[in-house]
Amino acid sequence: MGEIDDAIERADREGFTRQPPKTLQARINFLMKQLKTTKAVAAEIGVSQRSVERYRKGERKHPPRAIAEQIDAAVRARWQPRVRRRRRKQAATTTGITVETRARFGYTAPIGTTDDGRFRRLTVHLPPTYAQRLFNARDTGAGDEQMRQIIAEGLKDIYFQDGGARALGLSDVTLNDIDYLDLDY
Repeated sequence: MGEIDDAIERADREGFTRQPPKTLQARINFLMKQLKTTKAVAAEIGVSQRSVERYRKGERKHPPRAIAEQIDAAVRARWQPRVRRRRRKQAATTTGITVETRARFGYTAPIGTTDDGRFRRLTVHLPPTYAQRLFNARDTGAGDEQMRQIIAEGLKDIYFQDGGARALGLSDVTLNDIDYLDLDY
């Protein structure tokens, strides 16, 4: 997963209205409700069917760290899908998305102005159209570079050009060397 995917996942988790199941047994039972069979759960988390049965009955309570992380990821990926869809739809149609980042920005500017890339810390609210483009790109399997470009275009339009009020000759803003990136919607 790339940096943008991770940021979207964190934003999704922050929107949970209830916390996912805490105990191993409850997590396995939740996965059983979702995937229906022990065989499907075993394939999802990378263990044998018998291990799933042991976890479900409470015979084993402490799986290896890698398996525990797989179980956690599988539960979080399936937890509250309606809440996630509703928040994404709202961001894509009305509220937009807030990008907080510290990264090196480079751009092409007219002759006589500086186009040296430098680190900037930005918190910018992007309109719903950029949120929609970002979600569509992620859903179609776009790479991290393509999603970075969508965010860079939004930052160019809203931050650097102030919606068309300044820096009109600015083009090709790039987002490089991301120190951190966080999304909120």
